[in-house]
Amino acid sequence: MTSEPDFGGAFVPEILVPVLEDLEEAFEEAKKDEVFQEEFRKHLQKFAGRPTGLYHAENLSERYGADIYLKREDLLHGGAHKINNTLGQALLAKKMGKERLIAETGAGQHGIATAMAGAYFDMDVEIYMGRKDVERQKMNALRMKKCGAEVHPVTEGSETLKDAVTAAIQDYVASSDKTHYLIGSVVGPEPFPEIVRYFQSVIGREAREQFLDEQGELPDALVACVGGGSNAIGLFHEFRDDDVRFYGAEAGGKEKGAAPLSRGSPGIFQGFKSYLLQDSEGNIGETDSVSAGLDYPGVGPQHSEMKELGRADYTPVSDEEAMQAFRDLSETEGIIPALESSHAVALAKNLAEKHDKIIVNLSGRGDKDMETVAEVDDVDLS
Repeated sequence: MTSEPDFGGAFVPEILVPVLEDLEEAFEEAKKDEVFQEEFRKHLQKFAGRPTGLYHAENLSERYGADIYLKREDLLHGGAHKINNTLGQALLAKKMGKERLIAETGAGQHGIATAMAGAYFDMDVEIYMGRKDVERQKMNALRMKKCGAEVHPVTEGSETLKDAVTAAIQDYVASSDKTHYLIGSVVGPEPFPEIVRYFQSVIGREAREQFLDEQGELPDALVACVGGGSNAIGLFHEFRDDDVRFYGAEAGGKEKGAAPLSRGSPGIFQGFKSYLLQDSEGNIGETDSVSAGLDYPGVGPQHSEMKELGRADYTPVSDEEAMQAFRDLSETEGIIPALESSHAVALAKNLAEKHDKIIVNLSGRGDKDMETVAEVDDVDLS
């Protein structure tokens, strides 16, 4: 009898076990298939817009007192890093003969990326999104619909990302014969965390090559926001054997926040074991963040492993700090970041006294957040 994993695993209904085994087998074959790899690279280049630039933010660097480099995932088609993973998984699903994609989304960027990938590969798409997130990300919900996806507002529980994930899992259990669940982060039962990391690792691979080409050395530190944690894993993984420090910015919110690595404990949730926000009886805690994409009570198991090993440091960033970083980057560089990415920029500011050269993963652009920003800054849009 195998022992329970420290983190990760697949705690799922029996009906999903063969489905996940088939997915893992197809994924392992795809990794070895040069035709699949070449096709994936072509889609990333021609459709998504890779490679993305590594930008030295000189004005921001002067303000913060360290050299800040931005990995510009915000310039990708759809406005965020999510398209890397959705193209990879949609291509894999197509090869497996699946006809339909389902996904969960919080901030909406993964939902948009899934809708775009579904349209691109001519597949039906249905997106689950918490009602509260639909309200604060109305334009993203509309963009999904315009790309042909059906959007389901989830009204159970806290009506946020965790409830959207639960709804998507329920759909997957009922329809797995024809459906691929395109998970948007390094969460969920195995093999999903490994699959998402694999398709997102292009971020770190490019950043490492670009920094070495420009500087002749590696950076001191990497910084990324962490909700589920895909953009962070995508940046960190290719530097795993290097003497480069990893930092994850969690959502500190106003009071409760959403920082499971900083404030939580290990537990099992939505098919995997990782750090969670939970009480002594294992009930999942409520979260609160200005950023819909970080408003999640769990985190990917790979981040939990790095925390335990001391390979990465994770710090809560408050709504106020994230908002100030949003203003800093917008005003100094003319680059409007997503509120998720603003958490990473804020953490980089705090690390400037410790590290001279820092790469920040600018995981998405801030168009989607302008109504939220206007509300926080009390800007009258009428």
